[in-house]
Amino acid sequence: MIPTSQFLQMKGKRIVITGASSGIGKAMALRFADAQAEVMLLDIDQAGLVALKENLIPHAALYPIDLRSREEIISFWADLSEQELPHVLINNAGIYPAKDLLDIDEAFLREVFAINLESMLWMCQGFIGRRKKRGGVIINVSSVEAVLPFKEDLLIYSVSKAGVLALTRALARDYGRVGYRVNCIVPGAVKTPGTTRLARLAVQKLRLDLFKAGYDFQTRLALNRWGHPDEVARVALFLASDLASYVQGAMIPVDGGFLSS
Repeated sequence: MIPTSQFLQMKGKRIVITGASSGIGKAMALRFADAQAEVMLLDIDQAGLVALKENLIPHAALYPIDLRSREEIISFWADLSEQELPHVLINNAGIYPAKDLLDIDEAFLREVFAINLESMLWMCQGFIGRRKKRGGVIINVSSVEAVLPFKEDLLIYSVSKAGVLALTRALARDYGRVGYRVNCIVPGAVKTPGTTRLARLAVQKLRLDLFKAGYDFQTRLALNRWGHPDEVARVALFLASDLASYVQGAMIPVDGGFLSS
């Protein structure tokens, strides 16, 4: 029998994480670094990346990048040497601005789709294009809103994250036979700087709509609490490891039971 510790062995593995400067991405960076992986951190927030490296992960490799730009993504992959190629790609970066359908314009739609969906496609294209038949692991991050739209005015966000589910399953089907494992994490009710900011706004601005959304959301949580970013990171570690060697094209909720209620 293979020892369990060997299944979780990450030493010598290189992990790319997008949106790594805060929230779930930061938690993933910390968790994989703790597992002795070499972390390659991508984010548009250069100051956030530098602070993370200086204070917590001194050996991290930093890549300030605007994921809205396909050209910057192409350059990122083209500039990596064969020795620098990652074994695991985690597409975590995302935004969730709210806007009523009747107020949505093309610029808004393009911004959300470019970051939440298109950047994942281009990152996967670069990853597979460089690794070719060597295979690898891809983990995409979607949202419970892709499965069950809940909060008002997140229509475009929900559509973009539903696209992530389709992208994951299609890649799993197309590239599983040449050695790629592709899966998707579906977080919900996780305490991040973004969700904390919304809660603070509800209090400061007396936003009754946000109060009601928060209350209704809370009542759906079977575990009766919000999750922490590291609880999502631990699932990513599982999917990246050999413990998940036969998990393919899966959609794994990390939502405290939201989708089950």
